[in-house]
Amino acid sequence: MTTGPGAAAHVGIDGKTFASISNTASGEVDGATRFRYRQDGETIWADYGGGAIVRGYLVGTRTLDRLDFRYVHLNTSGETASGRCTSRMVVLPDGRVRMHEAWSWESRQGSGESLIEEVRQER
Repeated sequence: MTTGPGAAAHVGIDGKTFASISNTASGEVDGATRFRYRQDGETIWADYGGGAIVRGYLVGTRTLDRLDFRYVHLNTSGETASGRCTSRMVVLPDGRVRMHEAWSWESRQGSGESLIEEVRQER
């Protein structure tokens, strides 16, 4: 199996679940947060929640191994937050997808980087 960013350009993400594995301290997503992605052509969207996030949504586009989207969520303190993110996908040696994300808040000051990885469904 080919791995790395070039391989990711042709891997679908529709129906895949991802979990956070690292995040900048100013981010609210953590290891308990799960992202459930959908894809239709170049259009991508997801719902997410868990940990400090009660409910969140993202919507955007995908071009090869790059995702560009905006997100909005409600945290456990009852605050809403929004921002934008660019993700680069790579295929790991075991075939799962990892996303390297650069994000920035639009609803407050701050930006950061995070990693999310595909969670394999148990059979």
